[in-house]
Amino acid sequence: MKAENQHNNQLLEQCKKGDKAAQFKVYKLYYKAMYNTAYRIVNDSMEAEDIMQESFLAAFTKLESWSGTVTFGAWLKRIVINNSLTALKKNVKYNTVPLEVSTINEVQDEDIDGNTNYKMLKAADILNNINKLKPNYKIALTLNLVEGYDYEEISEIMNISYENSRTTVSRAKQKLKALIHGR
Repeated sequence: MKAENQHNNQLLEQCKKGDKAAQFKVYKLYYKAMYNTAYRIVNDSMEAEDIMQESFLAAFTKLESWSGTVTFGAWLKRIVINNSLTALKKNVKYNTVPLEVSTINEVQDEDIDGNTNYKMLKAADILNNINKLKPNYKIALTLNLVEGYDYEEISEIMNISYENSRTTVSRAKQKLKALIHGR
């Protein structure tokens, strides 16, 4: 793994110098994951492709600003997520409720009832149900469950309060459960 990191760091140093071959190698290493990240947010293959391309261009242009405190892949993914959210905002406004108006009902892990065997669910079915959620629920769940971001990171990415990110993820999980149960 260490040799792989050294190789990637050498490639990134070459990219900083404008080496097109190195940039293409880095692109080949990350393009699938970045496309999938964008696609999960915007749910449009052409839009996801555009976002991915723009994100790579931005990353290569601003590679000097990458501090190295996080991996290049994590830094690039953050660019992709930000670009995806920007593209989504052009088409849809977030349906947020001010925290003062809402009450927090944290989802508790429930015992599996006799009606649903969660082990029988397929990932594709779950993703299809996530795509049925309203945009802010879909984004929050994708960032939390698929991308692995915590509430604080989600609040920064979605530009909402920490409490609102917790509430949004909680409500999105409740809605997803209802969709899975057919309610």
